[in-house]
Amino acid sequence: MRTPLATALVLLASAAAAQAACDVKGAKLEEAIAAKSELRETANKQTVRDLRTLRDAAIVLETYKYATECERLVEIVRALAANPEKTIERGGDTDEDKAEDLMEAREPKAPTAGETLKPK
Repeated sequence: MRTPLATALVLLASAAAAQAACDVKGAKLEEAIAAKSELRETANKQTVRDLRTLRDAAIVLETYKYATECERLVEIVRALAANPEKTIERGGDTDEDKAEDLMEAREPKAPTAGETLKPK
C-alpha cells in the first residue's frame, strides 16, 4: 500500500517540477513568424533575428535555473511576436554607430596581459 502512494507522490512532485520550468516552446515563436506576413518581409529580418535571440536568451536563463526571468522573457517574446507592426516600429533604430558598438561588443575578447589563464 505504501509503495503505490510513494510512487504517486514522486510522480506528482516531478509533474509539478516540470510545470515550474519555463515554457520556451510554448511561445511558438517560429509559428508566429510563419503566420505574420510582416515578419516574413526581407526588410524585417533584423526584427526576426532579435526575436530569436530573445528566445535563445530565455533558453539560457532556463538552463541556469532562472525560471522567473525566463518566463518574463518568454512573455516579452510572445508580446513582440503578437504585434509585429508595433515591434518593427519600436525596433526601427538605424543608428549605425550604435550598431557598430553592438557588433564590437559581441566579439570575443582576448585576455589582457595581466589576465593570464590559470590551468585547472
